[in-house]
Amino acid sequence: MVRLLGYSDFEEVKKRKTSGSRVQFENKQGVQVKMHKPHPSGIMKKYQLKQVKEILGL
Repeated sequence: MVRLLGYSDFEEVKKRKTSGSRVQFENKQGVQVKMHKPHPSGIMKKYQLKQVKEILGL
C-alpha cells in the first residue's frame, strides 16, 4: 500500500515516536489517508482497501 500511495504522489507523514501502528499519508493537495498498520497478520482489512480506492478514484 505504501508503494501504491507513493505512485499516487502521497507521502507518509512522520509523526512522533508514540504514534504506534497509526500511519498517515498526504498528497500535495492536502488529501489525507489515515490507517493502522495491519498486525499481526500483515493483511489489510476490507474497509481500509475501500477507503484507499475511494480516495484514489479506483
